[in-house]
Amino acid sequence: MLPNVLGKTFRFVGYTVQYGCIAHCAFEYLGGIVVCSGPSMEPTIQNSDIVFSENLSRHFFCIRKGDIVIVKSPNDPKSNICKRVIGLEGDKVCTSNPSDFLKSHSYVPKGHVWLEGDNLRNSTDSRCYGPVPYGLIRGRICFKIWPLNDFGFLRASPNGHRFLDD
Repeated sequence: MLPNVLGKTFRFVGYTVQYGCIAHCAFEYLGGIVVCSGPSMEPTIQNSDIVFSENLSRHFFCIRKGDIVIVKSPNDPKSNICKRVIGLEGDKVCTSNPSDFLKSHSYVPKGHVWLEGDNLRNSTDSRCYGPVPYGLIRGRICFKIWPLNDFGFLRASPNGHRFLDD
């Protein structure tokens, strides 16, 4: 009786550990569901929208300008933020706010990206904390899942004019 119970317990623990490892790898390397909060990505992503984030792009360095990414916050490593990639390493980016009369520019350093929210007037982004290390990128948002009437791939940036070609 006791060996039978022990055998079943060890088998159960073994399967639990195996499935836990598989789940961890799936969420770490493949992707997952993310609930976005805050107004910084409006109108593209609204508060409480649910999106799918894939994580393979960051591992293969396939992040491009215009992609929306999930990033560990440079200000608070316990939280994630959702922003659009405006510049990659070596790119010239506009570092000033839209309301500034004089525009300032800078180059994104090696191993970094420049991130901005689509709602430029209500976004804490690289204009506040500077270029973000590539290693803080957690994943790239592929499409919106919820609300259902907005299901599908995300639309282009309403701030396309902020992408500089130099």
